[in-house]
Amino acid sequence: MSSLYQSMVAVIEQTITPLAGRLGQQKYVIAIRDGFTAALPFMIIGSFMLVFIFPPFSADTTIGFARAWLDFSAAYREQLMLPFNLSMGVMTFFISVGIGASLGRQFNLDPVMSGLLAFMAFLLVAAPYADGKISTQYLSGQGIFTALITAMYSTRMYAWLKQNNITIRLPKEVPTGVARSFEILIPVLVVIGTLHPLNLFIEAQTGMIMPQAIMHLLEPLVSASDSLPAILLSVLLCQIFWFAGIHGSLIVTGIMNPFWMANLSANQAALAAGAALPHVYLQGFWDHYLLIGGVGSTLPLAFLLLRSRAAHLRTIGKMGIVPSFFNINEPILFGAPIIMNPMLFIPFVFVPLINACLAYAATKLGWLAQVVSLTPWTTPAPIGASWAANWALSPVVMCVICMLMSALMYLPFLRAYERSLLKTEEEKTQNLTTAVVDANT
Repeated sequence: MSSLYQSMVAVIEQTITPLAGRLGQQKYVIAIRDGFTAALPFMIIGSFMLVFIFPPFSADTTIGFARAWLDFSAAYREQLMLPFNLSMGVMTFFISVGIGASLGRQFNLDPVMSGLLAFMAFLLVAAPYADGKISTQYLSGQGIFTALITAMYSTRMYAWLKQNNITIRLPKEVPTGVARSFEILIPVLVVIGTLHPLNLFIEAQTGMIMPQAIMHLLEPLVSASDSLPAILLSVLLCQIFWFAGIHGSLIVTGIMNPFWMANLSANQAALAAGAALPHVYLQGFWDHYLLIGGVGSTLPLAFLLLRSRAAHLRTIGKMGIVPSFFNINEPILFGAPIIMNPMLFIPFVFVPLINACLAYAATKLGWLAQVVSLTPWTTPAPIGASWAANWALSPVVMCVICMLMSALMYLPFLRAYERSLLKTEEEKTQNLTTAVVDANT
């Protein structure tokens, strides 16, 4: 057992930790993560409006309150949809600006200008203008990958031009704001002069503008991201990174966010059209079934720690129980500890994997309502799961089942760890008693 653990630690230290470290510090991964974080408040509010517009009641209900809500929503649907259309409906606006600003900051550019340049680059290829109108088809989830590509391209081009002194420099006496405006003139011209002809060429050759062509190319990858193997792989990577002391959630969510947002947009469009929801694996699925109480689904473990015979574990349980309700479990991860603790490695890794299989199977069987809304990751699991699925009851039941399964898996490993701690405490007490007796004699 000892040699197996040493081998595992060696693999983590020599292979996984350096790889995760490089990936976590990669400029473009950081920029994508920051872009989605910047857009998050707007998308949460927009998602909430969608839930309000489509209340969780049967269309033929006779309950007074429910009937009044449904009738009000139907009568004022167009007005109520406006906040949704200007938040979730144009999520790529916020994402492109956020990515451009973050990447620009990392290249020592003006973040406001780099964010606006990224925004313009996206509109240039994703918002065709015809008959006096701008098409909004690719401003939501369908245009996410285009927003990522154009934001990274435009900001990188801006940085390259500045690094090679291909820019307009004004005297120091010129106000800073004016100088910045002239500095970005050449990057704007270069971005327009490259992206616009490329978009026209793609349209001429394929009959599709750039975002449509990108989604066509990525369609197999987007479909694969919604499969059980994709769920299990992303969870496994997250857990192993965290076990090595690396913030695996930031790495995995940074990679998965574009797929989650595209799938969420498709689910919301299906909800609005009254069609079946096409996707299972979204951020609400990740947050509220796989990370109950935080990475590793440690909320049930926090309850178990409260009744531990080891004083150390009881103290950690008291410290960690309240934050765990809001999916913050660093006190438990580093206090128990779970990080690099071979006694808790198996449940820490396999509990979320088993929960993923349970929730995915229940969804495919039609027992579990699917996610249609974006919720804050700090929302307690049963509440957040129900909220994300348009306030359905089945997610609450699923959360309870996942918590019970998690507790059953953690319990035997916790008891073994507890016995080892108690043995150590007894040995320390005996050594201390012996030392006191020796000192008195």
